[in-house]
Amino acid sequence: MHEDANGDAHRDTDQVTPSGADQEFLALERELTVLLRRARANQGEMAREVHPDLESSAYGLLIRLDELGGQRATELAAYIGVGKATMSRQLRALEELGLIAREPDPADGRAWLVTLTDEGRGRVGTVREARRARYVSQLAHWDRREVAELGRLLHQLNAVMEK
Repeated sequence: MHEDANGDAHRDTDQVTPSGADQEFLALERELTVLLRRARANQGEMAREVHPDLESSAYGLLIRLDELGGQRATELAAYIGVGKATMSRQLRALEELGLIAREPDPADGRAWLVTLTDEGRGRVGTVREARRARYVSQLAHWDRREVAELGRLLHQLNAVMEK
């Protein structure tokens, strides 16, 4: 806050630090760093809840398959941002755990679709439901419009970051 020439208090919305960085963007970076650090830790916990031997990084693949159904390995690799070899290794591990299966792509007999098995779908569903219940509990004191606004803003941020 600062006072103008008339003594009225105003928020410093355009305040710049000595290094030249805007305060708002420094605060955004700080909060996103905390959020991402916590999200990585939570992802590891959720992966272990799905299966004790599941790698943290593979959890996102399971969520993607749960939300969209069968996907080609190349689509999953592009979405996650990994190479073909890394994706093959992760899919092989998920297959060995009985969480996914590969089936011929009906649109192209040369390609394969990766899908959740019934076991995988059940485990992922249980973990996702528990996570949603934690959000409901942790944000119970928030107005539902605030929760919706946060979801909208995060969606907007994700869309910008995807480009």
